[in-house]
Amino acid sequence: MRNVVCGDRCTIDDDTIVGYGEFDAPARLGDDATVRAGTIVYADVTIGDEFTTGHDVLVREETTIGDDVLVGTKTVIDGRTTIGSHVSLQTNVYVPTDTTIGDNVFVGPGAVLTNDEYPIRTEADLVGPTIDDGASIGANATLLPGVTVGENAFVAAGSVVTDDVPPDTLAVGSPARTQTLPEPLEGPNQLA
Repeated sequence: MRNVVCGDRCTIDDDTIVGYGEFDAPARLGDDATVRAGTIVYADVTIGDEFTTGHDVLVREETTIGDDVLVGTKTVIDGRTTIGSHVSLQTNVYVPTDTTIGDNVFVGPGAVLTNDEYPIRTEADLVGPTIDDGASIGANATLLPGVTVGENAFVAAGSVVTDDVPPDTLAVGSPARTQTLPEPLEGPNQLA
């Protein structure tokens, strides 16, 4: 390992690269980190305590991740991203640059977040989604650039979110429409 600072009790499998790239700042992992085989964590990444990856994860530069975060197998977190604490990103999640994810957030398997409104057709600023504290994103959901999923909101599996989702609501369908959050889904996630 090069260009990396690890806290106490870090477990980093063989066949990983932590501290990849030529950056002024090292990769920083907090206490009790577990980084599994096939994972690449760039330098200039700061990660809190109790970080855990599946296999073949990519975490790019200028990313900040809080405490107690799970990043599932084959998940990609592109650079310039902020992720809070007590977050679960399941298998095959894509998080683009310029995305913000709050605390106590669940993102289901295969969810895709996007940041480019007009991919390669015209020059446009990249603006990733914002997922506020306590929100849940279902499996295979897609969030379009710049949308905000409000606090404790729930995006149903397979939904395509084209507009902001207000706090404490359910978004369902393609394009997603919001409705009252059913009683069993009310309140924050139980990740913390």
